Amino acid sequence: MYGKAFAPEYQGELGAALNVNSSYEDVLATADRARHDARTDLERARTSLAVAEANRRLGRVDDARTAWQESYRSARTAGDSGAMSWALWSGGTLARQCGSPALARRLLAHAVALADAGGDRLAHGYSLAGLAETGRIQGDYEAVADLHEQLLEQARRHGEARHMVWAMSGIAQMHRNTGDYEKALELFEESARIAADGDDARGRAWSLRGVADVLSVQGHTERALSLLTEAETICRAMDLASALAYNHKMRGNVLFRAGRYAEACEVYAGALREFEAMREPRGTALARLGLVKSRSRLGGSKDETLAELDELERDFGRIGLRHARDMVIAFRAELLPSASGSPAAPYGATTHRSPAVPATS
Repeated sequence: MYGKAFAPEYQGELGAALNVNSSYEDVLATADRARHDARTDLERARTSLAVAEANRRLGRVDDARTAWQESYRSARTAGDSGAMSWALWSGGTLARQCGSPALARRLLAHAVALADAGGDRLAHGYSLAGLAETGRIQGDYEAVADLHEQLLEQARRHGEARHMVWAMSGIAQMHRNTGDYEKALELFEESARIAADGDDARGRAWSLRGVADVLSVQGHTERALSLLTEAETICRAMDLASALAYNHKMRGNVLFRAGRYAEACEVYAGALREFEAMREPRGTALARLGLVKSRSRLGGSKDETLAELDELERDFGRIGLRHARDMVIAFRAELLPSASGSPAAPYGATTHRSPAVPATS
């Protein structure tokens, strides 16, 4: 069993004023006022943490960075290891969002150690989850699959719906990326149900995106688009700028798979503008890949496409995104003759990632 979702990053008086579904503009306004009125270093650390998280979710990376660093300094002055851990968790999560996985791992590992020293179970779990997600996003499934399962078991044991949703959707994503679509769909759908029952709107939005992805791969285009529209409504209500951009990028994927390349181009271009405005390199590169592939399908120059693929492969390699780099390589293989001299696979042919559908970003 599990209870209603809650947001442990809203601490002290903020915990009573805000909840897991508060819009991030409201969170920012409330936390800013509380930070201004803070009387102690610990209060300042807690309110700055909420400011950092709100700005991060809104895509305001400079303000988020300033706030988490302020939170950490205040927590260190207060001598509170748990508060220091939460600040580093926020900083590590921001670093991952900004395409710096090595920095993310350092900050999150330090956060784990501080949470352990301070006996803060939730900060410890969230920081471990951050490390697991960093590895998963980079495609290092072997290293983090067991950790995802352990964190899911801990969340179940303590009845924490929000962390159950996070862990389950992460495991589902790994199954999806390795071609086990039925298992992925089962886990994404269960994750969406738990999020709905636990009143975790953000978790439901991410889970619906996963369900839509798998349904699209299986050819259920209109159902996938409908689920993405539902998730988009949630993202807009909560001011989830990054999640909204990823939702739009996924809509581009769905349209691409359905052969609706002109529509996909338009949606990918919009997502690209959103990611660039937030300076989020992972999303930027993924949206660019979708745009390049769509334009190629519409008859774009092969030489220009190959040049852009080379650049994207370097970007994905720099960020450390193995799965995305594989997608670039797979698409290039469709454009070029193989090393054996046989003709390139036609558009829409199968790839090593799926027995039935072309690789998509």
